[in-house]
Amino acid sequence: MTTIRPFTCEDLFKFNNVNLDPLTETYGVPFYLQYLAHWPEYFQVCESPTGEIMGYIMGKAEGSVPQEQWHGHVTAVTVAPEFRRLGLAAEMMHALEEISEKKSCFFVDLFVRVSNEIAVNMYRALGYIVYRRVLEYYSGDPDEDAFDMRLALSRDKDKKSVIPLKDPVRPEDVE
Repeated sequence: MTTIRPFTCEDLFKFNNVNLDPLTETYGVPFYLQYLAHWPEYFQVCESPTGEIMGYIMGKAEGSVPQEQWHGHVTAVTVAPEFRRLGLAAEMMHALEEISEKKSCFFVDLFVRVSNEIAVNMYRALGYIVYRRVLEYYSGDPDEDAFDMRLALSRDKDKKSVIPLKDPVRPEDVE
């Protein structure tokens, strides 16, 4: 039985098996602690019955004026290779979406490598659309663009937040 539970400081010592994936961004300890301190409800792990971390999701609520820019953001979602294809990422995404609904967000967004077709297809299956392409988004790989993908939440009754932009943008143009 898999348990989705809040991330704890101790989990920083137990989640290396998840971060070994080359498509998973690995951050410094202060970055993880910042998310844990500021948005603890958005930082969760999937734990196996034996206590092994199977995957995690971290995100936040953010936005600016106008009010329609208030949204949930997925900073990272990843599952250890040995636990993939069990629906864990989808479960964690749904949990983050529910939290964003409770915070009266208009949409949830995330950035994903254009080349990561498996992830892009999973997000599409979850109802996300490609809102825009962000040129050279990944600093370590200047040739790698990102898709900014979005899912409208119930507060966005007219679905304005998911009307795709026609032209790509640069990272400095991303709010």
